[in-house]
Amino acid sequence: MDISEFLELSAGKWFSQRTIHNLSSGQLQAGKSNLTITLLPQNEPSITQLCEHHQVDPTMAWGGLQLAWEGTVEGDSQSQTGSTMLVPLIDSDSPHEGQFLQKRPGYDDHAFKGSYFLGEDEVLVLITETDNFYVEERLWYLMPNLRLRTSIFKHTNGFSQASFCSEIRIGIK
Repeated sequence: MDISEFLELSAGKWFSQRTIHNLSSGQLQAGKSNLTITLLPQNEPSITQLCEHHQVDPTMAWGGLQLAWEGTVEGDSQSQTGSTMLVPLIDSDSPHEGQFLQKRPGYDDHAFKGSYFLGEDEVLVLITETDNFYVEERLWYLMPNLRLRTSIFKHTNGFSQASFCSEIRIGIK
């Protein structure tokens, strides 16, 4: 599987169950959410704007993924909602690794730049690193309608968290 196939397989509606482990306090929480992933074409204006913000040629963009979620975490009475846009920059000379751009509304509309690697084991690794935090996510498919995801988040203030998610596609693709 190449990166394009992996990303295209992500499109759809997913039900996600997750376990979150606060590595600083040892606290464990469970959560669940509905996740919608929409494929965006390369000529999408928001992709062009994000590329220009990072001074990247928009023709380097594969297209994009628009992710939106709504969910709950045990012990928190409020629903958690959010969205992000992920734009992989695929280098034809190195098709299994490259960079991506990410924009998350609600984070002062900050746009981040990260790197990705798709291994021979078909596990996609996404790494985002700034002056304040480090995030590493790993995603892989057990079947086309079942994927797993792990993440590690470390903040410079000492807060660290790890999570494990199982995601099941709602409806058959």
